[in-house]
Amino acid sequence: MIIRRLRAPLILLIVIISVSVLGLTLAPGPVIDGQPRNLSFFQAFYFISYTATTIGFGEIPYAFSDQQRLWIVFCIYMSVAGWAYTLGTVFALLADRNLRQTIALMRFRRAVLHMSEPFYLVCGYGETGRLICQALNRRRFRMVVVEIDETRAGEIDLSDYDADVPALAADASNPDTLQQAGLTHPNCVGAIAVTNDDDANLAISIAARLLSPHLPVVARAETREAAANMAAFGTAHIINPFETFSETLALALRAPATWHLLGWLTGLPGAPTERRREPPRGTWILCGYNRLGRLLIKALDANKSLVTAIDHQPRSDPPFPHSWVQGNASSRETLEAAGIREAVGLAVCTDSDVNNLSIAVTAHELNKNLFVLIRQNHISNHALFEALKSDLAFVPSEIIAHECLSILSTPLLARFLADIHKRNDEEWCAWLFDRMACRLGTMAPEIWSERINLTRAPALYRRLMRGETIVLDQLLRSYANRYEFLACEVLYIARDNGNKLAVPASSTRILPGDEFLLAGRPGARSAFDHNISNDHALAYILTGNDTQRGWIWSKLAPRQTREGASHLR
Repeated sequence: MIIRRLRAPLILLIVIISVSVLGLTLAPGPVIDGQPRNLSFFQAFYFISYTATTIGFGEIPYAFSDQQRLWIVFCIYMSVAGWAYTLGTVFALLADRNLRQTIALMRFRRAVLHMSEPFYLVCGYGETGRLICQALNRRRFRMVVVEIDETRAGEIDLSDYDADVPALAADASNPDTLQQAGLTHPNCVGAIAVTNDDDANLAISIAARLLSPHLPVVARAETREAAANMAAFGTAHIINPFETFSETLALALRAPATWHLLGWLTGLPGAPTERRREPPRGTWILCGYNRLGRLLIKALDANKSLVTAIDHQPRSDPPFPHSWVQGNASSRETLEAAGIREAVGLAVCTDSDVNNLSIAVTAHELNKNLFVLIRQNHISNHALFEALKSDLAFVPSEIIAHECLSILSTPLLARFLADIHKRNDEEWCAWLFDRMACRLGTMAPEIWSERINLTRAPALYRRLMRGETIVLDQLLRSYANRYEFLACEVLYIARDNGNKLAVPASSTRILPGDEFLLAGRPGARSAFDHNISNDHALAYILTGNDTQRGWIWSKLAPRQTREGASHLR
């Protein structure tokens, strides 16, 4: 592209220099010792070269004649015009959008090609994609982003990610774009399709299924038709935020302790997840009879709650089994006509954040004891909804981010959550939540998994293969002080023989090939990794003897042992 655009200016410069050199060799030179001293081609080319690029170094090898000086004046003005045309073309080329896109694409391809660490391909950098990337970054995963909006793609460079995030402003539904973004790269460990277009997400799912059949894919689908199409093409994980939230409400009504526990486990790391008010059973007011409203009514019906729907449209389906009020839900008169003073819950689920806030504030003035469930459409309005202090918020982008992280980054978590649902034990869930909240705090913990093999846990694996008996309690100690425990807990152990241990006892024996699901505070993960991979750290927490080598450590070791024994007494 550059050579094609600069073809004419380069030809013009070559012609100007050629004519200038030829004319300077033909121009009569000064007469010295009775002989005219014309310039050779090399001398003429040398003089024209530095004259065209600088102010000149003088006339060489002799002072020029008037004829030569006259020709030089003509050459100077001719070269100025030629260089002005060339530089103008270069500046126009640098500002060309197609060239910038081509250069950006080349850099992007090179960055993806040289990705040496496992990474996720994130298609869509809207509110959902941004949350997913931030959470993946906190969990120390690399990412490659494809976003059709140039402004959003450019925001990635302004974000404070720990590592560079290659980003491309292109249509992710194009298979060529996905291949350039690393869909078939050997280090790509998952694809996440979270654009705001169901058709684009479907196209991404199909491309991933055909180009990289073994790659796990998580796709966003906001309609049942799109979800059905994705399922038909073999997409393993399909997330519909509306159905997920309605299932969450049904779970909160049916099993509140399980609801609290799952919220703590699937929350974004560092997000507050303290025990919340439980949704009551009774009469609910639903504002906004849309796709979310229909699903919420089904969830309330399943738990034998009465519903009064408010919508500005007249009721179109006669079989609607609940009360219907037509009007503006933010009006006090409409809310009172729906029975807001006697209701126990309010579900506000219109498509406008401003309307939702207005309805919630007006309803709360009429009934202070209402359980308020509110829909937040945009993350940018978080401060307003936080100030409202609703009991339960539906934020589609956060729900999708939670699901994506639990499915892709820690697959063992999905199995543990499935076991919790099968257990259906409210008392056990309440006990586990209280224990974990007391041990690790109410902030959502970091969730990760570790497999006991030679690659991930070389020090521990070698000891186990030698027949040593090591229990869980020993691994959860600090390598800085073995009498202190790490701020983490093992939630689940999956063994090679198919056995599963939920919340195993501290005396559980570790076996080669075990896979742990852990939850902990920030920093606990690196400490646990050090315990199972470093021979010296593992020897210290198992025996109390520091086996560090060297003269300094040999002198300090007896002192450390005495201090440890004194602390134990």
